[in-house]
Amino acid sequence: MASVFCFNNVIFRGVRNFRGNTFYAFKTVNTQIRNSSSAVNKSNNSYEYDLVVIGGGSGGLSAAKEATNLGAKVAVLDYVTPSPRGSKWGLGGTCVNVGCIPKKLMHQAALLGEAVKDAQSYGWQFPDAENISHSWDALRDAVQGHVKSVNWVTRVELRDKKVEYINGVGVFKDPFTVQTVTKQGERLLTAKYFLIAVGGRPRYPDIPGAIEYGISSDDIFSLPNEPGKTLVVGAGYIGLECAGFLRGLGYDATIMVRSVVLRGFDQQMAEVIAAEMQDKGVKFLHKCLPKAVEKLDDGKLKVTWVNAQKEEFNDVFDTVLFAIGRRALTRELDLAKAGVKVAGDGEKIDAVNEQTNVPHIYAVGDVLYKKPELTPVAIHAGRLLARRLFGDSTVNMDYENVATTVFSPLEYGCVGLSEEAATEKYGADNLEIYHGYYKPTEFFIPQRNISHCYLKVVALREGDQKVLGMHFIGPNAGEIIQGFAAAIKLNLTVQVLMNTVGIHPTIAEEFTRINVTKRSGKDPNPASCCS
Repeated sequence: MASVFCFNNVIFRGVRNFRGNTFYAFKTVNTQIRNSSSAVNKSNNSYEYDLVVIGGGSGGLSAAKEATNLGAKVAVLDYVTPSPRGSKWGLGGTCVNVGCIPKKLMHQAALLGEAVKDAQSYGWQFPDAENISHSWDALRDAVQGHVKSVNWVTRVELRDKKVEYINGVGVFKDPFTVQTVTKQGERLLTAKYFLIAVGGRPRYPDIPGAIEYGISSDDIFSLPNEPGKTLVVGAGYIGLECAGFLRGLGYDATIMVRSVVLRGFDQQMAEVIAAEMQDKGVKFLHKCLPKAVEKLDDGKLKVTWVNAQKEEFNDVFDTVLFAIGRRALTRELDLAKAGVKVAGDGEKIDAVNEQTNVPHIYAVGDVLYKKPELTPVAIHAGRLLARRLFGDSTVNMDYENVATTVFSPLEYGCVGLSEEAATEKYGADNLEIYHGYYKPTEFFIPQRNISHCYLKVVALREGDQKVLGMHFIGPNAGEIIQGFAAAIKLNLTVQVLMNTVGIHPTIAEEFTRINVTKRSGKDPNPASCCS
């Protein structure tokens, strides 16, 4: 199958081989090819690399390593522009450095603080229990120590797999050439294929003082000083997770909510999470927008905001953390010079099976339009793409029914459709919503609050009732929902779920005992731990 396109007076003619790979020959029209001094001869279709990956995060690295396993010659370009506060980090991308990994470690630190309190109820004796305190400096240093070790291991792994790592920013010069500037000078890299995997960085609101005095998730995990009284602007999963572990570590935490909590997630579950966090001491400012951040003489930050009624308020904080979303780093790539189009939002790339409108240029991860912004998604998509380009595979990434977890103090794990999305797609009359509250055994003796331990199964009403979505709020939610994600991939039904024998006493077994529907109006609370 042939494809032809013209760019900058150059005609590219591509032909797919039996593996689905596209090979290009091209000629100029009334012009000469620039950069003729390049180390390769483009007209002979001889490229320096088989694959150049722009971005050293999870998705790009997984594609690079898999491609080398399949015999390809690969280079990875990666450079971290410091945050407005000067934070920077090593190879590995957002997840390793300023995302999933440090977040989970700090979440674990907060859970351990709660566990220390529970331990006394179980008979553990702490003579100085009243004097137990937490050190931000010790936690930060431990987290950063682990992150740096992962950076090093990643560098070594690339070297062992013979992936060339280039610490530089990649910018397109034409559809087959990327320019980078390193400490050694300027380089031009040509490749048969390019993979855009640059991810994104946090947004800041366009208000006075936001960039000058605020921080983001790029900064919180390496913050040199204790965060103290913190305002988190934004109620997505990053905002909730940061406020949750800060409160768990003993700091005053407030979340400013523009519209709704956890937009895009099941809203009933989101309300339960917000209520549970409030019980833990996190404050919420609903329907509010920040207007300005001002630094006072004592170094504290005065924040002014307005509510839905346009009433103005202010308060003083030690730290202001913005978690209002992230932007894809595509503008920095000069995509127009490669002919790559972006989606209607002006930032993300609307690719089909990771392939952009330029056939030999691909994209994975957070730069993709309307795809889950999750590390495992980027990793899997990158690996599958490499197998299609350099192996005999024809397997494409399946972006449906991807499980995820919000690491709030009481975790929320989900897979599949929310109740709202299922209603919109199938209609309320065609759905059966099973739900129930439950009592974690671990909560009994410490008499911890169980009022927010809740789960829901969204299913079709007819036949064996195919499961469309599963939602769980409780301890270890991520570990629990992972197995059910595989079951949903295999078309799990409510009948199968109810015929599955649970492991007792666990909280995962609650899904196998669920039998109350919202439509029935019955009490979803359990009569006992074994009911």
